[in-house]
Amino acid sequence: MQAIYLALFGGIIFFLGYRFYSKFIAEKIYQLDPNYVTPAHKYKDGVDFVPTNKYVLWGHHFTSVAGAAPILGPAVAVYWGWLPALLWVVLGTVFAAGVHDFGTIVLSARNKGQSVGTLANKLIGQRAKILFLFIILILVLMVNAVFAWVIANLFITNPASVVSVFIQIPIAIWIGYRVYKRQGSMLFPSLIGLAVMYGAAILSSYVPALQIDLVKYFGGEGATGLFGMSATSLAFFVWIIVLMVYVYIASTLPVWKLLQPRDFINSHQLVVGLVILYLGLLFTNPEVTAPMTNSNADTSWFPLLFITIACGAISGFHGLVSSGTTSKQLDKETDARFVGYLGAVGEGVLALISIIAVVTFFSSAADFSAVYSGFTAANGAGLGTFVQGAAQLASGIGIPPEVASTIVAIIVVSFAATTLDSSVRLMRYIISELGEEYKIKPMTTVHGATTIAVVASAALTLLPEGPKGFGSGGYLLWPLFGTANQLLAGISLLLIAIWLKRLGRNYWPAMVPMIFLMFMTMWAMFQQVFFAWAPFSDSPAEQNMLLFIFGAIIFVFTIWIILTAISALSKRAKDDIDISA
Repeated sequence: MQAIYLALFGGIIFFLGYRFYSKFIAEKIYQLDPNYVTPAHKYKDGVDFVPTNKYVLWGHHFTSVAGAAPILGPAVAVYWGWLPALLWVVLGTVFAAGVHDFGTIVLSARNKGQSVGTLANKLIGQRAKILFLFIILILVLMVNAVFAWVIANLFITNPASVVSVFIQIPIAIWIGYRVYKRQGSMLFPSLIGLAVMYGAAILSSYVPALQIDLVKYFGGEGATGLFGMSATSLAFFVWIIVLMVYVYIASTLPVWKLLQPRDFINSHQLVVGLVILYLGLLFTNPEVTAPMTNSNADTSWFPLLFITIACGAISGFHGLVSSGTTSKQLDKETDARFVGYLGAVGEGVLALISIIAVVTFFSSAADFSAVYSGFTAANGAGLGTFVQGAAQLASGIGIPPEVASTIVAIIVVSFAATTLDSSVRLMRYIISELGEEYKIKPMTTVHGATTIAVVASAALTLLPEGPKGFGSGGYLLWPLFGTANQLLAGISLLLIAIWLKRLGRNYWPAMVPMIFLMFMTMWAMFQQVFFAWAPFSDSPAEQNMLLFIFGAIIFVFTIWIILTAISALSKRAKDDIDISA
């Protein structure tokens, strides 16, 4: 079967979902008010609360939530066959992710731009808020550590991408000053910035002098450098330090100086990248060589599929971005549909091409099965297979493989870096909230909270011995990410449902995906925590115990929150929750 049919199926469902279902949600369920004064105007401070054009805000929101996850999750999940992965990406985007991302923006905008963690306090109760913030804190800490590892390793394996990624920073700052000081348009300067980036990418692919190869600078593979570290380990260490310094600065700057213009450039990267890949698909019209379903899988896709593909179907991290940064920049409440729902659709489109790139890369089903021989093997091969498969699609429109690989690496790094500094900014908000809760003043300051966030992220990345070698400490907890992330999405949908019920509106568009997601995730988590990670399992002892402890705590906390929320569903609204129509 030709892969073009998969793209057509997904594209049609995405279009219908945005055109009709999101309109129904906006008008009948959330009942958006174009005259509502959003927090961006009410609390405008030029740092976090900044009224923003909806196209620019869509760019920030989308690139903040995208990262590498909508690529990696689907690239791994095709292990069970392309059909289950395709259906979850398409239907999950339309009926779950769109409602969730859109809803968390509106809920936050209606309540002073507060995060879902704070809103849990108002909608469910104080104890639920603390439990919820703990789950969120673990989640963003894992994201910070693992995405830092991913970026550092992509810099090492793709040194031609480094110049383009770093040249984006001064370009974005220049655009920020130009637009917000002179009130100009961001579109044309950002297109120039993108052209400069890709021009640098092409030059770097062919000019070794422009490739920032730290491993070579430190003597090459096998050489020993400072502190007895190998050249590769030393290069990795340097990149992690550079990244942590960068995210510290980026997460404390006003959003208009770097975050918005850089994310707008990255949104163009997405559009360009998707156009290249889908045009490559159109011109090459490749065959799908992977199986529709994998009858020889060593694990069942039910329920693991629904935690393997998070971003690209539904992701709790999106709710953190929606309520943490996006809602504070919303110019008009009616913009939430475009930014939130269409942002989810954009991620679905990215997840769809990830599936297609992988299932068309192999020359035969036997080759696919050899690489995807088991679920563990699929986890290790997913990202690399996507990069190669995407380069193969891009070559269909005449782009040389070297340039295509560099551009794909730049896109992945840019999205991962965007997610990383947005995640650090979100972690700063959470630490500040905890500082206020427990009256620890240093935790409430911008630089105090950011320092804690950056140091904790660097420590989790570098200090523990991780499963992928030096610097992969974040991967010790990464198996928890899928379940913790989906539990967070389920709780956020639950908050939306409670809010809608108190408004006297139809809350089932949020309640139905919440019930489905919670059931699947709790089932998967129970299997992992009490069978795969329990002390009597066959997993490695150290990682096993760490995962069991944190997993059991999150599992119990989630049950506690759900039980408290069920009670809250029957209660009247509190005075500090906006229930205006």
